[in-house]
Amino acid sequence: MRGISPAVKHILIINVIFWIGTISLGRGVLFENLFAYHFVMSDLFKPWQVFTHMFMHAGYVPTPGGGETIYFQHILFNMFGLWMFGTPVEKFLGTKKFVFFYISAGLGALLIHAGWDYFQFQSELTSLVNAGFDKESVLGILNEGHMTHPEYDKWALVLGDDGFQSLGRNFMGTLVGASGALMGVLVAFGVLFPETPLMLIFLPIPIKAKYFIPAILLLDLFSMLSGYSIFSPSNTAYLAHLGGALFGFMMVWYWKKNSFNQNRWN
Repeated sequence: MRGISPAVKHILIINVIFWIGTISLGRGVLFENLFAYHFVMSDLFKPWQVFTHMFMHAGYVPTPGGGETIYFQHILFNMFGLWMFGTPVEKFLGTKKFVFFYISAGLGALLIHAGWDYFQFQSELTSLVNAGFDKESVLGILNEGHMTHPEYDKWALVLGDDGFQSLGRNFMGTLVGASGALMGVLVAFGVLFPETPLMLIFLPIPIKAKYFIPAILLLDLFSMLSGYSIFSPSNTAYLAHLGGALFGFMMVWYWKKNSFNQNRWN
């Protein structure tokens, strides 16, 4: 692959291998159970998912007729963004430092996303326990993964519809994708190359990176707070995007402030 830096090339290849495995083995379920990030209190959670989730992408999506179709847009746009922004950032930082940066931004995204889910879940679980439900029984029922259960109606009476849906979503939801790490890379690009003109495909007006990238983050923040998705699917983990951007900004700001030339790793 010409015109692509070493770490970006290998990260891209790893993502493609994981995606091919997802669509080829077990209709996506096998790889998702093994490598997607699951809620930490779920029986499906494994420690390595903290790292592997950022190399996973959605493989199948449901179709209106009740079937499934291969979903390639998720990995396509993420890998295009990784190539476009990651290559100049890696060339500036150096390969070792870029790998550290990329993984750290991905972990930061997970920390923010999973931390908020855990806080919400614990609040809802505490409400159920205070209402007389046994904690281990609640966790056992959730781990069964059934869409219906006699206890669900009782939980909904305590938590309300929104709280009940949040309880199940936080426990049974998974996190996949390079988006959190990619948002860190995007912010790093904006800090390192603020005057570079960028533009959206459907809005061919050049906008400097120092304005374009904050605008993307504001759109993510708006989508998260309003529940209205503008460019992304409705199940996008906006909080993970913002977490990756935050950790990416903190790292690149510190390195830039303390002179890259004195702290280059390779």
